[in-house]
Amino acid sequence: MRLLTRVRQASRMVRIGSLKLGRWPCPVCDGQLQIRLARDEVGIRCLGCAATPITQSIVGVIRAEVPSLASASIYELSSRGSLVDWLTARCGSLATSEYLPGVAPGAFKDGVRCEDVQRLTFADESFDLCTSTEVFEHVLDDHAGFAEVRRVLKPGGRFVFTVPFCGLATTIERVAMRDGELVHLLEPEYHGDPYARARSALCMRNYGDDILARITVAGFSDARFVRPASKMMGYARAVVVATR
Repeated sequence: MRLLTRVRQASRMVRIGSLKLGRWPCPVCDGQLQIRLARDEVGIRCLGCAATPITQSIVGVIRAEVPSLASASIYELSSRGSLVDWLTARCGSLATSEYLPGVAPGAFKDGVRCEDVQRLTFADESFDLCTSTEVFEHVLDDHAGFAEVRRVLKPGGRFVFTVPFCGLATTIERVAMRDGELVHLLEPEYHGDPYARARSALCMRNYGDDILARITVAGFSDARFVRPASKMMGYARAVVVATR
């Protein structure tokens, strides 16, 4: 049923002039055929599982970096999607969450746990692996968020995640807090959620290569980029791997 829903959602993206078939192994389902429905990263889907290049990129890295998933305790900073489905079928235990305005951190609404990554309610050293896709560009205090992820990881645990990159060496800050108020430094930028079309989230920054330094400043012992082997029609995403 979830796959059918995703196929229907993907069909809304179709742009006839962009249609193109591709062939590369999908790390999520091991399928070989891909389709380009539109010329962006959410418009490219695996025909077997409907995973985007973003999900395919992070799953490929997880498979290479964390071979013992069956015994791993994992925290994923979302509650649905191809990555959640893939992890659920393979890991020892999986905690998921969403940021739900008006819901207390650690509480549940409609079966979904609310967490604010800047103030997680999990105990210290709870997880072997934390994952996220397209989250931290929306976190106001990303230093606090990185530090919290590190806190809930076990020693030697890893944080594997993706964010959009601006292609520059230095991160572009789009907002700032002044006297307790959010101030826009640039024209507001919003990112839509492909699984919730009516919702969008304010982008706080456009990350540059210095994200690795930001992560180590938050306490991680190591941070690096890992790039997928396939270019995925030019939309493969560099994945950040940080070790506590």
